[in-house]
Amino acid sequence: MTDFMQEFHHWLDSPALSEPEWAELDAIKDDPEEIKSRFFAPLEFGTAGLRGIMGMGIRRMNRHVICHTTQAFANVICAEGEEAMKKGVVICYDCRENSEYFARMAATVMAANGIHVRIFDALRPTPELSFAIRHYGATAGINVTASHNPKEYNGYKVYWSDGAQLPPQHAEAIAGEMTKIDIFTGIRKLDYSEAVASGLIESIGAETDEAFLEKVLSQAIDKSVVARVADSFKIVYTPFHGCGYLLVPEALRRLGMKHIIPVPQQMIIDGSFPTVKSPNPEESAGFYLAIDIAKQENCDLIIGTDPDSDRVGVMARGDKGEFVTISGNQMGVMLLDYIINARRRAGTLPENAAAIKTIVTTEMARKVASENGVHMVDTFTGFKFMAEKLAEFERDSSYEYVLAYEESYGYMMGDFVRDKDAVCASMMIAEMAAYYYDKGMTLPQALEELYEKYGYYGERTLNLIMPGIDGLEKMKALMSSLREAPPSEIGEVKVLRQRDYGTGKISVPSLGVVDKTEISGSNVLYFELEDGSSFIVRPSGTEPKIKIYLLVKGENRAECDAKLNNLEAYANSLGA
Repeated sequence: MTDFMQEFHHWLDSPALSEPEWAELDAIKDDPEEIKSRFFAPLEFGTAGLRGIMGMGIRRMNRHVICHTTQAFANVICAEGEEAMKKGVVICYDCRENSEYFARMAATVMAANGIHVRIFDALRPTPELSFAIRHYGATAGINVTASHNPKEYNGYKVYWSDGAQLPPQHAEAIAGEMTKIDIFTGIRKLDYSEAVASGLIESIGAETDEAFLEKVLSQAIDKSVVARVADSFKIVYTPFHGCGYLLVPEALRRLGMKHIIPVPQQMIIDGSFPTVKSPNPEESAGFYLAIDIAKQENCDLIIGTDPDSDRVGVMARGDKGEFVTISGNQMGVMLLDYIINARRRAGTLPENAAAIKTIVTTEMARKVASENGVHMVDTFTGFKFMAEKLAEFERDSSYEYVLAYEESYGYMMGDFVRDKDAVCASMMIAEMAAYYYDKGMTLPQALEELYEKYGYYGERTLNLIMPGIDGLEKMKALMSSLREAPPSEIGEVKVLRQRDYGTGKISVPSLGVVDKTEISGSNVLYFELEDGSSFIVRPSGTEPKIKIYLLVKGENRAECDAKLNNLEAYANSLGA
């Protein structure tokens, strides 16, 4: 832990601070708790980069932290040699307050270190950054975004040449460089306009959009079904004030959809997200404006993308005309079943087809894959791990993947991105919905048909919020207690096995360690229960909370719900 008062005064006394920045810190000089919250430790730099509340301090997102991190990243790129510097970086940003400013600051630091920069001329979706890195053959990428976090947050995502988020060795190298560099005096900077004039910074935009959209549209499987229903099928779309506003509707139009109705209030780019409490498509409350329009216009489907347009949420008309949320787990299962069978009909399903999901994602996906002769692979949470698996498939010529997804509304298709992609997923969801509409079915009816075919599964994700300075300690204490004294029963159901993905040990209550997991190195505890349920505990990597994933299987929906309620009661007791 940093000597927070010493660090506070280092900042307060620095001539690098602007007058408003100095005033923000001076205003808290008599509030030790606030000083501690901002200076007790820097934001942790990991494979996902940085994320935090905006403000002054080493534990806040501000221009000094951005420049400090970028200088460290530049050092790592320069160490790769002149060719890596010439290939340079691609920089992207979202709709949040300060995002464009932070992106430009990062660009000036990279340029001052002799690294070529391509920066988007306006906000763009995260998947387009992943695409652009590969498209331009860049060494790395930076995205200034806090994804679906509340408006107070911003973040700094870092990517490597494969278009995926940083591998651990590069993240560790950057974190190591950061410890050597003074946050104020150790930064190289260049005037932005001078860097542009010298050719070190160049702007990219429409031409990159076109190349990206061409790849997105290449994933369409059956445009004819869209053409058949396009005159009557209607979609409501919301970008939640963010990056999807341009490319998602355009992808849907190019697919052949004629009736795409935007939510006008949420098409306005605004990092304060004025119409929603949270710009997270996982939370159905944010769809209230979209639902009103869908009812007025007699629409069939609602699509919502988060501020950086890498996650997509869906609501669809139910049997009684109401709009029903399709969860991330459910949508992944539906997409997997549709893609496998549509590609089989089109004659494009690879013989060595595979699908990828995370360990916290529904086991129904495994059932769909196995019933259709498709190989299923599990990874840790995060698309960087899925990208590693894809690289392994390519290296070994072992499998060709058709879909990668995780329960938190992220989906990836094709070989042109290495991150979750709400633009491509929105297009594929629309095609699938058109297919079922042509058969006279809604998406909820189609989902029910899949349950009848593959069996009933249920999932629920819970968050044990642990904010404040002591939040991290509480999170560590809970994980330690579950490791050192694991429960023999969860919700009065016996624990059969415990998988500790941190150590790779698989234990049985009465026998101790009996086996090892296929993958290890992530702080996840996975409890397998006697009735086939799973209880999974994982600290969030970006927010002060423990995430608990409940996965069950039953004879019907009612049995699944009963099992979920029982496990939820136990989970809530852990946070008491």
